[in-house]
Amino acid sequence: MELEGKQKPGKQDPEKGTEDSNEDQERKIDESLQDMLRWGSALGISDSSSAKMATSTKKMHDLCIGCTLSVSYFPKAGGRGLAAARDIVKGDLILRVPKSALLTTQHLLLTDGPFSTAVHGYPYLSPSQLLCVSLLYEMGKGQDSNWHPYLSNLPHHYDTLATFNQFEMQSFQVDYAVCAAETAKSRIESEWQQSQLLMRELKFRSGFLTLRAWLWASATISSRTLHVPWDEAGCLCPVGDLFNYAAPGIELHDGEDTMVIRSLQFNSLCISERTDEPGSEQSDTSVQRLTDGGFDENIKAYCFYARKIYKKGEQVLLGYGTYTNLELLEFYGFLLSENPNDKVYVGLETSVYSSSSFPRELMYIHQNGKPSFALLCTLRLWATPNKRRSVGHLAYTGTHLSTENEIIVMGLILEKSMAILKSLPTSIEEDHRILSGIEKIHDPTTSMEIHRLLSELGGDSLAFLEINGLQDSSESTQCLSRKIKRSLYRWKLAVEWRHRYKKTLLDCVSYCTRRIKAVQYPADFGDLL
Repeated sequence: MELEGKQKPGKQDPEKGTEDSNEDQERKIDESLQDMLRWGSALGISDSSSAKMATSTKKMHDLCIGCTLSVSYFPKAGGRGLAAARDIVKGDLILRVPKSALLTTQHLLLTDGPFSTAVHGYPYLSPSQLLCVSLLYEMGKGQDSNWHPYLSNLPHHYDTLATFNQFEMQSFQVDYAVCAAETAKSRIESEWQQSQLLMRELKFRSGFLTLRAWLWASATISSRTLHVPWDEAGCLCPVGDLFNYAAPGIELHDGEDTMVIRSLQFNSLCISERTDEPGSEQSDTSVQRLTDGGFDENIKAYCFYARKIYKKGEQVLLGYGTYTNLELLEFYGFLLSENPNDKVYVGLETSVYSSSSFPRELMYIHQNGKPSFALLCTLRLWATPNKRRSVGHLAYTGTHLSTENEIIVMGLILEKSMAILKSLPTSIEEDHRILSGIEKIHDPTTSMEIHRLLSELGGDSLAFLEINGLQDSSESTQCLSRKIKRSLYRWKLAVEWRHRYKKTLLDCVSYCTRRIKAVQYPADFGDLL
C-alpha cells in the first residue's frame, strides 16, 4: 500500500498526477504525510487512548505516530509503510483510530443531508458501490472535505486486475487467470454504469464520472478498506492503511488443508470471527484478535495490535488474510515471489472429482510443487474403483494404498502438469529472459532504449512494443509516457505470475518423479517417501 504522490491543492482529481522531479515529489510526499499525521493526531489517531493529551504537551516528531510507530520507506519490502519507533511486544496496542476518523458511507449519510437524500433513492446499489461514490464525492470537495489531508495522500494509480488492458490480461496465458482479470474488469464497468445516475444527481464534475475515476475509487476500496461490523463494504482508515502486507507464515497455518475463513468484506483483516475448528473456544478467537486488529465497540475505535515482537526500526506488518497471488493481484495489485498460500489447479475429469467428498477448490498443487491432501486422497480413491469402500478410511488418513496405486496417481499428476506446461505459449526460460530484460529498464528511459531491450527478448515482448506504438522507435529519444510505464509494470506482473505458475508445475513434476522412484525402489530411494 505504497503512497505515490500528493494531489494538488484545491479540487482533487484522481485522474491527474504531477510531473515533479523525484526529489521534489519525495519532499512533497513527506510534507503531505506530516500534514495528515497532524490532522490525525488532532482527531485522536495515536497509539494510546490519551492521544489528545499526549499531543497537547508534546510536539509531533517528524513522521511519528505517538511513541510507537513512524512512517518509513522500505524499498524492498512494500515501499512506504510503518516502522517501530520503539521495541514492541506481541499484543501491544500499536495504533488506535477513532470512529470519527473513519471514512464510511454511514458517516456521510448521518452528516451530509444532500448526500443522504440522494443515496436513499438508489436502494439497488451495493455497499461497495456506495462507498466508491462516497469516496469520489469527498474527493470532489477538495480542501473542503473533512478527510482532505488523508485523501491527498492516496495513491494516484493502482495495478489491480481490473486495470489491466486486453494485452496485459492475455499475458497471464493461463485460462482461469485471464478469466479472473476479464471478470474483474467487467464487474467494475457494470458497477460504474449502475452508479452513474446517483453520481450525476450529486452533481459530480466530469472528471469524477469517468470509468477511469471509478476504477481508481474501486481499487482504493478494494486494496485499503478494513472490516467494520456495520457496513459490508468496510471503511477507509486513515493512517491504519499504511501498514504493509505480512504474508502468512508458518505460525498462521494449522495444516496444509485447513479451511481458513476469510472475511466477506473487501480485503478485511483476518480477525475476531475466525474459527479453525467447530468447537474452538472464545479465548482462541481473542488471541487472533490481539495479534491483528479490529473495531472495538467499547471504545468506538479501530485498534491495531502487534502480531509479533518488533525491534525498533523494523517494519510493522499486518495480515490481511490468506490469498493466492492471483487474489493479491485482484484485490491489492501486487504479488509475492514466495507465497505459501499460492495454488495451481489442474483440470480433472468429472469422474475424478466425484471420487471423494472434497470440494474442487481443495484439489490443487501447493506452491512448493506438492499435491494437496485433498487432491491425493481423491486420486487414490479414483484409481481403486472396486475397493473404495474397503480402503476409503485409509485414503482419508493420507495413507498411500499400494505401490501400483501410488504410481498411477503420481503419473497422472505428472502427465497433467507436463501437458499444461507444453500448452502455454512461452517456456519458463523465455519468461525469465523477459523479466530480466524488464529489470534492465530504468526510469527515465527512452523509446529507443526500451525498443532495443525488448526486441531481443522474444515471447510477447514484440507484442508489447506493437500494442504501445513502439515498434518503430529504434531511433527515438523521446521519454516513455506515464501510460506506457504503467502498462510495462502491469505486463511485468502478469509475466511474474505465469513464471511462478510454471515453476510450481515444474516442481510438481520433480516431486512426482521422485515419489514414483521412492515407491518403486524403497531400498534405494526410501528417504524420498
